Amino acid sequence: MLDTGTPNQPLAQIKNLQVTFETRDGPVEGVKDVSFDIFPGETVCVVGESGSGKSVSSLSLMRLIEYGGGKIAGGRLIFDRKGGGEINLAEANQSLMRTIRGNEIGMIFQEPMTALNPVFTVGRQLREGLMVHKGLSKSAATKRAVELLREVRIPEPERRIEQYPHELSGGMRQRVVIAMALACEPRLLIADEPTTALDVTIQAEILALMDRLKRETGTAVMFITHDMAVVAQMADRVVVMFRGNKVEEGPVEQIFNAPAHDYTKALLAAVPKLGEMTGKPLPEPMKLFGVEGQKIEPIPGKDEVLLSVRNLVTRFPVKGGVLRRTVANVHAVEDISFEINKGQTLSLVGESGCGKSTAGRSLLRLIEPLSGQIELDHTDIMALNSRDLRRARLDMQMIFQDPFASLNPQMQLAEQVAEPMRNFGTEKGQAMYDRIEMLFDRVELPRSFLRRYPHELSGGQRQRVAIARALALNPKLIVSDESVSALDVSVQAQVLNLMMELQAEMGLSFLFISHDMAVVERVSHRVGVMYLGRIVEIGSRQAVFEDPRHPYTRALMKAVPIADPARRKKEHELNFKPIPSPIHGLDYQPEPSVYEKVGEDHYILTTDSGY
Repeated sequence: MLDTGTPNQPLAQIKNLQVTFETRDGPVEGVKDVSFDIFPGETVCVVGESGSGKSVSSLSLMRLIEYGGGKIAGGRLIFDRKGGGEINLAEANQSLMRTIRGNEIGMIFQEPMTALNPVFTVGRQLREGLMVHKGLSKSAATKRAVELLREVRIPEPERRIEQYPHELSGGMRQRVVIAMALACEPRLLIADEPTTALDVTIQAEILALMDRLKRETGTAVMFITHDMAVVAQMADRVVVMFRGNKVEEGPVEQIFNAPAHDYTKALLAAVPKLGEMTGKPLPEPMKLFGVEGQKIEPIPGKDEVLLSVRNLVTRFPVKGGVLRRTVANVHAVEDISFEINKGQTLSLVGESGCGKSTAGRSLLRLIEPLSGQIELDHTDIMALNSRDLRRARLDMQMIFQDPFASLNPQMQLAEQVAEPMRNFGTEKGQAMYDRIEMLFDRVELPRSFLRRYPHELSGGQRQRVAIARALALNPKLIVSDESVSALDVSVQAQVLNLMMELQAEMGLSFLFISHDMAVVERVSHRVGVMYLGRIVEIGSRQAVFEDPRHPYTRALMKAVPIADPARRKKEHELNFKPIPSPIHGLDYQPEPSVYEKVGEDHYILTTDSGY
């Protein structure tokens, strides 16, 4: 089970850990009585729902929990240090913890935008740990920073280290955070949902990278995730947590093949598996373990077009020189066309930086497109002035990728869900509060959360608030940008089922932007695969998943981890081409997108896509 040569001495031991948080309604126990060990060269995956205490356990080990309003109320955290000798981290002072953090225990955080400092360049943030812990000079640290960015497969690392976090896509930011955690080659690497913001190809490579690092250096990995396919790919041992308690622990094969606890069985039942929808032409909700009276009916939608997009182009200027002139353009979205029918879902999939989020934002004109046509329910969105555009946004709402960044930290959750109704005057007084309570019920959040603030919720709970807010105005179209990537599997399954039920009841249409191929297969009527700003393959979900024609679509399918430890991917299988730069000079004239029809509703790009 473990790598060869693993000594019997654990590297880290969590013994009877108890963590409490002070709230207005009294103390809340985040972790009740949790014990497990982590051995050198071993990967222990901690799984469970959002709010189960997985992240709290890791933040306690780093002694960062105090900064989040928590307190270690009991238990011991034994860590075997580099120089030999065990230390109880629960009693260590913060100055000692500063030398251990980053140097001996590295951490990859869940939300990359909150883990990076927005006012410093990527290079400065990478250099900092190397200069403090390794004593490198600035030039040596810069050289190592470029190597680290190349290791986590960031294109043009020399250019990236001069950029700020907001200039990078979500997946790129997460790769920077991973590079920072690996910089000092720690003995224990705590990875808190490290691949949620990553698309499948990068995820596969990052997992292979972490696995290789573990084998070569004997680094132990505490891997916190809700993705059971990632658990199957990475884990030696699995710890299952539920409401602050450990409910099951065992070798990965035992947990997957013979789960003992009902909660573990429910978790495994909630995992969408690639290939489950084979032979089914329409999406349908998932059958969940232990849920009575579930309606599992296919969602046909209508044949009437709601949204029509033609030849959409969005580019970003690259400034340079003393006068900050435009010297080049980022070709983020290059000549894409698609349609979404009423009550149906079109999913856009592809790697981070391929332009799928930019395409979604361009539809709402949150980013101004350069050219193209966008028609929503016979309204020409591109022709609207700012006042009419605001009115048109009643019909189209967005659920963003990072719920912490999209919620206001100073407003109570009830106020945040009420805000769109106030702005547009759709509901007032008691009717508005009744609707807010109904929305909280719909997204499975207790009404006691109405008075809470975003920082008092877990990542998955915050995302459900964002979904409730998007539904507040009864829109016709929802652009869902990685809206379930931050959710653990059981909550993800509930939210996906909720979105599909709402679609069936209210005739909602979704543009579903995701990198999770198994989720996309579950929810989609049609699928578009994006690469470097272009849709390289588009068609019915059955056509694209059961008969992928474009080489890039095939590579994506091959990278998807499968929730079965017996079918782990080998590193040599993941031979992806490096992503070319989307930045081109001002004189660059791209070819128009030309498609070949290869099936009834199945088209592949014949223009050179660069893959």
